[in-house]
Amino acid sequence: MTTTDPKADLHFYLQSARDALLWKLEGLREYDARRPLTPTGTNLLGLVKHVASVELGYLGDTFGRPSGEALPWVEEGAEDNADMWPTADESREQIVGLYRRAWAHADATIDALPLDTVGTVPWWPAERAEVTLHHAVVRVIADTHRHAGHADIVRELIDGTVGMNEGNGSVPAGDTAWWEKHRDRVERAARDAGGDA
Repeated sequence: MTTTDPKADLHFYLQSARDALLWKLEGLREYDARRPLTPTGTNLLGLVKHVASVELGYLGDTFGRPSGEALPWVEEGAEDNADMWPTADESREQIVGLYRRAWAHADATIDALPLDTVGTVPWWPAERAEVTLHHAVVRVIADTHRHAGHADIVRELIDGTVGMNEGNGSVPAGDTAWWEKHRDRVERAARDAGGDA
């Protein structure tokens, strides 16, 4: 078995989620990057805005390393869910730029501190607010991959694009007819199992 550097492993999975999330924006019109496609308003650019905030909080503020970035959508008194959608005056370039700066800031924290460094999550209850850097990085990886999955579904609803990145569709090859037949088979199985046949 080959031994690897734990920080390198964590960084690999964090960066793969970051890259997958940003890939979902490529080639989209401004409206499609922003439009809500679920009843709760999930949208691609909003997911990027959210994960940028998550990285700056968990891998910055938590370890006494504030970024200096203004994040009015997470401040006291901000509107609920304000970190999950872009306003009309927040450009795609601003949000993606913020996310890339959040990466650099988070990566600097990971590089500078041992994984057993203890930080305090400012927005958690005091009795459970202390976390190790290792815990915080795993939390951010999980959150980013979760939202990359949301982005994958949202992008598929927009134009059918699926997968982790341009070179990795992560789904079997099939033309439109094959996918329609597959979906119909899944629908029939669901109806049969649910007694709705």
